Amino acid sequence: MNKNSIWIISGLACALGIAAFLSPFASKSPDGLDRVSQDLKFESKSAAEPPTKKLPFAQIFEEYSIKFIPNQKVSTAIAGVTGTMVVFGLAWGIGKLATRKSES
Repeated sequence: MNKNSIWIISGLACALGIAAFLSPFASKSPDGLDRVSQDLKFESKSAAEPPTKKLPFAQIFEEYSIKFIPNQKVSTAIAGVTGTMVVFGLAWGIGKLATRKSES
């Protein structure tokens, strides 16, 4: 195992630990655009049925949890781990594609 692999595995382990053990304790208060829309009083202008609700993964995930898991903390932890793995997989794949093309 080379030095880069150790860093990658360590970073992934830290990210998964945060996703699994800290995300269930995140604030339930509105964040990001939800908070801005409330502060600036334009939340009523949002779409009644957002286009994202039509995507396939919307059948499984809702907000920051998984629909069919009744325990909210467990549901949020699993959704966090899933999201972390998806982002890692995408970053890994893009990295592999980029380095393969630069080596050619």
